[in-house]
Amino acid sequence: MRFDLVDLRLFLHVVEAGSITHGAERMHLAIAAASTRIRNMEASLGVALLERERQGVKPTEAGRTLVQHARLLLQQAERMRDDLNEYAEGVRGQVRLLSNTNALTEFLPELLSAFLAAHPQINIDLEERLSNEIVRAVADGTADLGIVAATVEMAGLETIPFRTDRFVLVVPPDHRLASLNEAAFAAALDCDFVGLDRASALQRFLAEKAERVGRRLKLRVQLRSFDAVCRLVECNVGIGVVPATTAERHAETMAIRRIELTDDWAVRNLTICVRKLADLPVYARQLVQHLAMPK
Repeated sequence: MRFDLVDLRLFLHVVEAGSITHGAERMHLAIAAASTRIRNMEASLGVALLERERQGVKPTEAGRTLVQHARLLLQQAERMRDDLNEYAEGVRGQVRLLSNTNALTEFLPELLSAFLAAHPQINIDLEERLSNEIVRAVADGTADLGIVAATVEMAGLETIPFRTDRFVLVVPPDHRLASLNEAAFAAALDCDFVGLDRASALQRFLAEKAERVGRRLKLRVQLRSFDAVCRLVECNVGIGVVPATTAERHAETMAIRRIELTDDWAVRNLTICVRKLADLPVYARQLVQHLAMPK
């Protein structure tokens, strides 16, 4: 095998972007140069690493194996550099963090703000995903760490408690459900809903829960934040599902009523997951320590 860390980093970018063009842009390489590097890697290994399709590329089985090893090699190289140059001026690091909707909107903004202020040389690549997608990404090395609902299977990963929250229904004060203290999600599916946009991990999660009982969410409008959901609920556009922390915060200033959801999935014990904490670069381990639930 004759390829270097630049080749490995390029290959990861191409796989993550689903495109040689976009992968080359991330590496500040010409497309022709990036394509040549990928072809040389395939020739060196004697196996195809990418499936070329009209709308982009995706890794072959051999490519997925290379992704795992490349991620580990780059992490180890980054950790070596970090250990040797931890205090050297200009040394930077980047952490790829995936999170579900709840943690991303309710907990991470303040936590990451404090961490980044204290570590100006560290960048965080943050993306919202469903919990099961996050676990797969951490397991195959395409993410450094993830924050997921503890209900998903995380065999083979190291886990650290993050926070606990739960989902609740929010309704206008004069809504027919407003007199209830608690309700099952299925009992609310006859109502119009205000939800998050289609790209939201939570919205996809709720749609799946509705489909499991043979129903569909009746979405009147889709927004980009829980704050906006609560505001539209107050205006009688529909009802919504939001974290309890959001409902408590906005109930002080908005005319909304909180109803506990009785579904098991409504309780959200959130967990940090990593492949192996000891293998992460120093700055990534520092982020995990910063995010972990206070003892």
